[in-house]
Amino acid sequence: MAKSSADDLELRRACEAAIEGTDQKVGLSIRVAKSRGVWGKAGKIGKGQMAKPRVLAISTKEKAQEIKAFLHVLKYSNGGVLEPAKLYKLKHLSKVEVLTNDPSGCTFMLGFDNLRSQSVAPPQWTMRNIDDRNRLLLYILNMCKDVLGRLPKVVGIDVVEMALWAKENTPVAPKKKNIEDGPTTDVVAESDMKVTVEKELVSQAEEEDMEALLGVYVMGIGEAEAFSERLKRELHALEAANVHAILESEPLVDEVLQGLEAATICVDDMDEWLGIFNVKLRHMREDIESIETRNNQLEMQSVNNKALIEELDKLLERLRIPSEYAACLTGGSFDEARMLQNIEACEWLTGALHGLEPPTLDPTFANIRAVREKKTELDKLKTTFVRRASEFLRNYFASLVDFMISDKSYFSQRGQLKRPDHADLRFKCRTYARLLQHLKSLDKNCLGPLRKAYCSSLNLLLRREAREFANELRASTKASRNPTVWLEGSTGSNQNVNNADTSTVSEAYAKMLTIFIPLLVDESSFFSHFMCFGVSALGQPGSPPENGDKSNEDDLGILDIDDNDTATTNKSISELGALNESLRDLLDGIQEDFYAVVDWAYKIDPLRCISMHGITERYISGQKADAAGYVRLLLDALEERITAQFTRFVDEACHQIERNERNVRQMGVLSYIPRFATLATRMEQYIQGQSRDLVDQAYIKFIGVMFATLDKIAQTDPKYADIILLENYAAFQNSLYDLANVVPTLAKFYHQASESYEQACTRHISVIIYYQFERLFQFARRIEDLMYTITPEEIPFQLGLSKMDLRKVVKSSLSGVDKHIGAMYKKLQKNLTSEELLPSLWDKCKKEFLDKYDSFAQLVAKIYPSETIPSVTEMRDLLATM
Repeated sequence: MAKSSADDLELRRACEAAIEGTDQKVGLSIRVAKSRGVWGKAGKIGKGQMAKPRVLAISTKEKAQEIKAFLHVLKYSNGGVLEPAKLYKLKHLSKVEVLTNDPSGCTFMLGFDNLRSQSVAPPQWTMRNIDDRNRLLLYILNMCKDVLGRLPKVVGIDVVEMALWAKENTPVAPKKKNIEDGPTTDVVAESDMKVTVEKELVSQAEEEDMEALLGVYVMGIGEAEAFSERLKRELHALEAANVHAILESEPLVDEVLQGLEAATICVDDMDEWLGIFNVKLRHMREDIESIETRNNQLEMQSVNNKALIEELDKLLERLRIPSEYAACLTGGSFDEARMLQNIEACEWLTGALHGLEPPTLDPTFANIRAVREKKTELDKLKTTFVRRASEFLRNYFASLVDFMISDKSYFSQRGQLKRPDHADLRFKCRTYARLLQHLKSLDKNCLGPLRKAYCSSLNLLLRREAREFANELRASTKASRNPTVWLEGSTGSNQNVNNADTSTVSEAYAKMLTIFIPLLVDESSFFSHFMCFGVSALGQPGSPPENGDKSNEDDLGILDIDDNDTATTNKSISELGALNESLRDLLDGIQEDFYAVVDWAYKIDPLRCISMHGITERYISGQKADAAGYVRLLLDALEERITAQFTRFVDEACHQIERNERNVRQMGVLSYIPRFATLATRMEQYIQGQSRDLVDQAYIKFIGVMFATLDKIAQTDPKYADIILLENYAAFQNSLYDLANVVPTLAKFYHQASESYEQACTRHISVIIYYQFERLFQFARRIEDLMYTITPEEIPFQLGLSKMDLRKVVKSSLSGVDKHIGAMYKKLQKNLTSEELLPSLWDKCKKEFLDKYDSFAQLVAKIYPSETIPSVTEMRDLLATM
């Protein structure tokens, strides 16, 4: 027989290594095969359920004088090393079942009472043989009995059979105590035994009693005939005793039956009486319910009749039309003295109409003929009153405006600017503000014609006031007219004219806005409130301090009829659109008078467009309210007009610059260079607020045209192109130095001019140097070109580059070098018209010449080391003396 894995010391050491660090000691380890199954059923091995090799190890751990037992399930890793797969505590072991469907009897299952889901198929453990199975199960049962003091339920195996197997497979061995490893056990040397049984499951006395009991039964069964006769005798005796007992109890049975029959008769009589009483009670209950139902119906009818009478009284009160209100609505006067009565009548009519509409009026009343007739009568009253009131208000608005237009004292006159004053007009209109609100609640469609009539009348007044004010403003403003010719290439005699003070033009434009923009905003706000538009209130624009106390001038002093003041902040888009359309009718045409002032200011001084642009931008940023929408459009149109006029001026100035290139050959600084500096200085003085972008765009266009024209003029005579460029770029930098330090846009072009100036200087100086020393530096250039292809030692042997050729070139170029340098200075001075540039240019020329001569000297020292030429120091000293 093969050796059992329970005796494998290597396996036990591998198990101890796998659970190292748990302070547990392995008592038994054995190899098993794992599969799945359910309690009491055969485990079917299908796909994915093949038996897997496992090792079961039973370990103990002593903690606080208490021994705990564990069952470890170990599996083999990819490297063949044992690693923990599952851990069970033996204190939760509740069942041990040996499967009967396995003919070998080597398969069993262990049940634990602490598993989370009992529906999961428990694992089945299959041993190699019966001995391994008995050895493992006996060890588990002994451990449970010794450590836990109880045994789990054992199914499918006889405990007595296991005890007998343990007795047969336990060899005699000396006993010794091992206190450290747990309870007292019978330890046998592992080399002398096959099975280790720690303690017998059944004592010797119990075993003898069981054998005696089994012997009794075996004795009877062994003598079959005698046992059969004995059973027959006992059966006859029991039947005879049963019959005798039945016969003896017959009188008692008769007496009990008689008592039961008498009790049955009494019960039948009682049931009959109860049936009679039940019928009588049912009739009485039906009578009571009928009486209660009739009583409830009568009470309900009484309550309903009372409520109906009250409702009819209320309805009749609603349907009654007071005679004084009817007279006021159909034929009353709209004079100021009668407005209180008219308002009361409107309020009553509004309430009456609202009272006949659901949900105020119960929908069931709406079909009553009296209600329908009265509603028709109220609608006729409403239509009549709305028509009369609308006709009166249209005529009233026209008469108010006609009266003001006919009185010339309302407008500006010669020598007198008059601020428009609409306080009296608004006061008279406020008298009818409450009436307009009632008209809106009665019929929203009636407000459209009224709004058009009001806008048409007031538009005539506003345009007349703006026209008269603008005419007188232009007539009373004294300012010298500056020409629009700033940059044309003519004499400088007109430059003095450009210095005239034209600030009164900007002040006149600002005064026009200061007077009329707040007026138009106030009129828009008043119109919005007066004509019952639901938009936000207006904030004051950037107006003068004297208008600061009029911020509440548009408050009509009335309450909304719906008592819903907070709803004015959440108006619909359609309401705002209708307001903008009406404001267009109210203010349309007045922009022409503002345009006239802008055009007049442009003709006097085009640069005043800059300050007017800043003033307009300040007013635009002040208009935030919904009702100021058209005023914002007016200011935007003004800003566009100013921008267009200024753009026109910029375009004309650019054309003046471009006309310079058509002139005859020009030398020196072009006329538009210094004039642009004067123009830029004046433009910077006029900047206000947000005008910086406008001016910067003009700078970009001016300078772009200036530089392009300068390049074209320079290209007409290539011989003097660099002189023209460097003189003009230098003049541009000198004239704009101060402004470039504070204006970023000009600073960018300043640096561009500086780079162009340096490039022109370099080209011009190179031409002058090569003109005097062409042979010398041409010789050096040929050497440099050959050094890319041959070695320096081979160069003196090339044609034209021998030492003799070097001596000739040096002699012809450097003999009388002071005369050549003097000629170079004279040539530089000859074509230069700006004498202040000569020192700096001469310094650049000397530096450039020394740099070139230094390179030539280094080449000679490298290629012709035996030849001597004047040193760089000698040349520097010579140049310093000149």
